[in-house]
Amino acid sequence: MSAFRLQQLKSHILSDRKITAMSPSPSPLTTHVLNTALGVPGSNMTLRLYQQQPLTTVWHRITTGTTNGDGRCPGLITQEQFKPGVYKLHFETGQYWASMGQTSFYPYVEILFTISDPGQRYHVPLLVSRFSYSTYRGS
Repeated sequence: MSAFRLQQLKSHILSDRKITAMSPSPSPLTTHVLNTALGVPGSNMTLRLYQQQPLTTVWHRITTGTTNGDGRCPGLITQEQFKPGVYKLHFETGQYWASMGQTSFYPYVEILFTISDPGQRYHVPLLVSRFSYSTYRGS
């Protein structure tokens, strides 16, 4: 087993043992990146959340973040910011793979989705390898 994979597994296991306080207002939108090629969380991947302005095709950036050791990026958007509309999650997959000394067919992945009921919670996972990706609406 490679040293990189062992380190990834170690950080994933140890991150589960950390006790963290619950956020008083969790984000109504969450994501989780999984590196399916190595079977580990997609940690340290930069991502940005955008909302399309109504009546235009202009995208407004809401936040920029980096996935944690578990492949998650907490605090994407507040409930107050979360309105009906079209959103986009932009993941810097090329930089992610380059940081591991590998190349990727996809320099980035963008997932566009529609929020019709901001009272619901939305989970948008991204499963990546160097040559493919998939996504779905999770729970």
